Amino acid sequence: MNYKIEKNYRDNDALRHSFNELATETFGLSFECWYQNGYWGEKYIPYSIVIDGTVISNVSVSLIDCKLNGKAKHYIQLGTVMTNKLHRGKGYCQILMETILHDYAVCDGFFLFANDSVLDFYPKFGFQPAQEYRLCADISYNFDSRAEPVSMKTKQDWVYFLKEKNLRFSNGILQLNTDGLMMFYLTQFMQNNVYYIKALDAYVIADIDNDALILYDVFSKSPVDMIEVCNSFGNTITKAEFAFVPKEKRLLKKYEHKESNTTFFVRGDNLLKDMGEILSFPEIAHA
Repeated sequence: MNYKIEKNYRDNDALRHSFNELATETFGLSFECWYQNGYWGEKYIPYSIVIDGTVISNVSVSLIDCKLNGKAKHYIQLGTVMTNKLHRGKGYCQILMETILHDYAVCDGFFLFANDSVLDFYPKFGFQPAQEYRLCADISYNFDSRAEPVSMKTKQDWVYFLKEKNLRFSNGILQLNTDGLMMFYLTQFMQNNVYYIKALDAYVIADIDNDALILYDVFSKSPVDMIEVCNSFGNTITKAEFAFVPKEKRLLKKYEHKESNTTFFVRGDNLLKDMGEILSFPEIAHA
């Protein structure tokens, strides 16, 4: 059966809708709102096998441009790996993987998060499992500042937040240039997870789960103490988990992290070396 490889077709309505249909069928997830909201940009690139105008297999590229200790890095994240049930076992994902590895031969490394049911597939392309680490802390309330919710309900809210956020820098070890990917989350599933701490002049992406605070990123004009950030969420918080890796790790404890039914894979010596400092990629940069 004749097929074509289509790339970077987000503005092609027919192909984008076909891509979304397969994503909904496979993951229960559509990217259409992300597109309509204006944040599906040039850094998320589907590579798809198309037959008779229909997307039947896909591997997406996310360009993770960032700085690590002031040095520019260009990593490639692979995701949204899916094949229509009627076309599985025909080697289409292999064709797409080989095409992507050829197209992005010059980069600082590849990474992906694989379902544990396909762990034998990615080593065929030079990927190897790697251990991720995250940080946590015990919190004892002793700070008078308070985190206030930031409205993220409208497009005007989103524009205002990005303007303010981009006047600041992340307190993470990685300075990411992935606003489009971040807004995939903040304009949909995480509209209630943005806060502002006036005393620190900091914007925080966070979630509260009973007495636990989960921090996804902290943006400020000068470095802020992570324990002070955590204390700003009130005296009911007794522990904090970091879904990004702060540069300043005072009083933070490192632990091995593994998502349920998921294995982290890495390809490339440079990235393998860099993981010693990165520890794990921020959760809101997962695609």
